[in-house]
This record gives sequence, C-alpha cells and structure tokens, in this order.
Amino acid sequence: MSIEKFSTIQSTAVPLPIENVDTDQIIPARFLKATTREGFGENLFRDWRYDKNGEPRAGFPLNNPTFGGRILAGGKNFGSGSSREHAAWAIHDYGFKVVVSSFFADIFKNNALNNGLLPVQVSEKFLNRIFLEIEKDPATEIKVDLENQAITLVASGESESFEINPYKKECLLNGYDDIDYLLSLKEKIAAFEVERS
Repeated sequence: MSIEKFSTIQSTAVPLPIENVDTDQIIPARFLKATTREGFGENLFRDWRYDKNGEPRAGFPLNNPTFGGRILAGGKNFGSGSSREHAAWAIHDYGFKVVVSSFFADIFKNNALNNGLLPVQVSEKFLNRIFLEIEKDPATEIKVDLENQAITLVASGESESFEINPYKKECLLNGYDDIDYLLSLKEKIAAFEVERS
C-alpha cells in the first residue's frame, strides 16, 4: 500500500487534552471487523463523540465546529493499550495527517508511521503551549516540517524539533511503504548481486 507523500503541513488543530488515551477509546473493539483501512474514521472516538442514542456529544472537540484541521493534539501517553493498527487507520481516515503529544506508546507510534500518520513528540511545555494557543484562538495554525523535523506555532514563531526514525522519515517523504522502499532499491540490489557473482 503506497502512502501519500508528506513534506510540510500547515494547519489548524483539534485539541484533545486528555492523558492516557488508549486504542480502545480511539476505535472501540466492536468496530474492528473490517479488513481494509477505509471507513474507520466515522467511528473515531465513537464512545466519546456520541451518546447511547447515537447523538453527538456537544462537549467533545471533534463535534465542535470551532475546531478543525489536519492535526490532532493529544495529551501525554497517546495510543496506549492494545496493538490494534486500526487506531492509526481511524485517525488517518478521519483526515488527520499529524498527531502531536508529549509521549506516544511505541506500538501506536510504529503503526502510525506505517500508515502515513506522523506522530510528533514534543516536550510537555510545548504541548501545553499548543493547547493554550488553540484555547485562545482556535484558528491558531501549526506548521509541521518533516524534512527539517520541526514543529512551529506560526503566529509566534515558537518552534521545537522532533525525532523520527530516519528510515520512516524517508518512507514518509517519498510516499513509500516497506515494499515500495525495497522496490526503490531494485537497481542497487541488482547491481550488488552482479558484483557478488
């Protein structure tokens, strides 16, 4: 599965300042029957977004028209719990390209990177600054520059660097999944085999 190339995104963000958001809260287990990645976005945070009658909960950020954009700002320890890849599928299918947090569960982080969703880990201080700026002005824009590994509050210019596995960075920049990456090396592999023989 090829993924969309990622370079720089400048967007508003949806704030979800809740710590320890686990994968069952991101996409409840009862929605895991599908085997393709499409359609999971409609059930993203299902039990937080809707009541038992299927009515939207007014207080939940994804139901608030004030907030929008391609960046989700989550609290510390985002994506904990089970290893379901569907959590990354749901966030990506909803339309987010970036999740920002001060800490990610390792399995969620890897699942996100494998599915074209960029997890940006920042300091707690910078994350709190993001939440504060969005609270003051929901139109606050955030710029995420993957090439230079920097996240910036556009209005103030405040910026912080973030880490990413170099291999995963290359895959995201080129729109590669693991198979695409291997195929991109086909000529080098063939040349190596000729050289060895």
